[in-house]
This record gives sequence, C-alpha cells and structure tokens, in this order.
Amino acid sequence: MERRNFLKQNVLVGGSLLTGSSLFAKNIKTNNSLDTTPYKLNYGIHDGMFSNTAGPDFIEQIKYAHSIGFSAIEDNGMMSRTPEMQQKIGDTLASLGMHMGVFVVNFSINDKINLTTGTQEWKDKFVASCKEAVEVAKRTNAKWMTVVPGNFERRLPMDIQTGNVIEGLRPGAEILAKHDLVMVLEPLSDTPDLFLRHSDQTYAICKAINSPSCKILFDMYHMQRNEGNMINNIDKCWNEIGYFQIGDNPGRNEPGTGEVNYHNIFKHLHAKGYKGVLGMEHGKVGAGKEGEMALIKAYRDADNF
Repeated sequence: MERRNFLKQNVLVGGSLLTGSSLFAKNIKTNNSLDTTPYKLNYGIHDGMFSNTAGPDFIEQIKYAHSIGFSAIEDNGMMSRTPEMQQKIGDTLASLGMHMGVFVVNFSINDKINLTTGTQEWKDKFVASCKEAVEVAKRTNAKWMTVVPGNFERRLPMDIQTGNVIEGLRPGAEILAKHDLVMVLEPLSDTPDLFLRHSDQTYAICKAINSPSCKILFDMYHMQRNEGNMINNIDKCWNEIGYFQIGDNPGRNEPGTGEVNYHNIFKHLHAKGYKGVLGMEHGKVGAGKEGEMALIKAYRDADNF
C-alpha cells in the first residue's frame, strides 16, 4: 500500500463520486450497537474506509464516520478532484464541525520528482504546485499538505542535496505562510531511492527553513519501519511535528494488527496536548462490513485510555 496506490485509488473513486452519488446517496443510520462518543483524538478517515457500510459516495462516508465519533478526514488525492467536489467536501466538513487533514501537493505525486537536483525547473514546479494548493485549501478548509521532496540525486554529495532541498522548499513555505497553511514533509520507507527517510533528517531541514509553514509529517508506519523508538523520537522532534499518520506494521493496517502499541502512543500524544489530525493512512485486515466494524473496534480499543 504505497502512496502511489493510495493516490490511484483516491483519484479513481473521486472521479466516480459525482455520477455515483445520485444512485447511492442515502441517509445513513448509525448502528445502534456502536459507540457514538467522539474519540479523544482527531483520527482522520480516508475515502473508501467505510464504503461497504456507507456506500461509495465519500460525502456519505464522511457523514457516517462523524455519526460514530470520528472528527476528521484526509484525502491524498484532493487536488485531483474537481473544484466543485472539493467545495462540497469542505462544506460538509464545516457543517459537521470536522477537521480536514492533509492532501498531497500534486508536485509530490510523481515518485521521480527531485528537489535534490537544485535545478530551477523543479523549483518552479514546486512553487506552481503550492500556489494551486492554496486554492484547494480554501475550498476544503485544509491547513496541512503533504510534500515529498523526491529521490536521491546520486551524483551529488548528501549535504549538497540537503542544501538544494532546503533552498527549493523555502519559496513554497513563504507562499503558504501568507495563508496560514503548513507543508508537512514526510519521510518515507517505500523505497531506498527516496531522499527523505528519517525524522531527525526532516527535523534538521525544518530547523534550517525556520518557518511555521514547514513541519514534519510523522507517519508512524514509515517511522516504525525506518527507525523505531517512536515515542522517544516523537519527543525529540516535537517542536517541528505538524501532523501524524497511522498504520500498523507489518501490513499497514489498523492499530492492533501489528507490532506497534498504538494505545500507548495515542495516550502519549493526548497527554502532550496534541490537537491536530492523525490520518488513518492504512488499509483494513478484514473485508466488507465486518472488516469495517473490526476497524472501528480497533480504534475504540486504542483510544480507550
């Protein structure tokens, strides 16, 4: 379940929402056996997470998630949706009092992108994508957007690449700062070709850029794979973390299906006063409605502190 697969799925589903919503939009009645108490933290669902229970329309999935206690969404492929659908999602979230989590800046969709080269071409592409992202954020009430600076440029020394990334990101941070928006840089484990891989590396880049509009996206699935020791690393990087994502390892599924003690991590984040979104960027072990009910139970168990 690499990022490209999440994006492909979101784009395909997003393209079908407008035509499918008239057929599938219904008033979802909450299962009376489910706890509807709001969760202690802002866990953010993604499109398709409750499609078996609420139907394929993302708007209906959002309403259903809200009815059972979830308070946020995230949508990697938001920039690929139509402006009309972006606005509809934003209006729905506002009416329900829900939070919009990250979407991926289109610049970051292609794994071959490369700010590490230091070329003007990539700098210009990044600036253009940030300007477009501002308009998407306005329609969706978003604050955070995911940025991945690209692959290693193997012909350049590591510190030169780091300098190029810092120089390339600064103009984007300046654009976003004018609108009180935040790019969150995501270290990843999908492939060893990706330049950004560790929390301390990302911390140093954020410190160098020195902007409230450039922070860390601490994806706990990737960080478990790349470095472990998560609670300690979260504390060390705390002042530069802007957003979290969830996924157990191995498998990248819901909490409780792998080796990560999400109960303790969520308790720790809550005690530190974290008020942002924790994106549920993972799949489900089970299929169908039963798998969705198991996911809900997994979050109730992990959030029970």
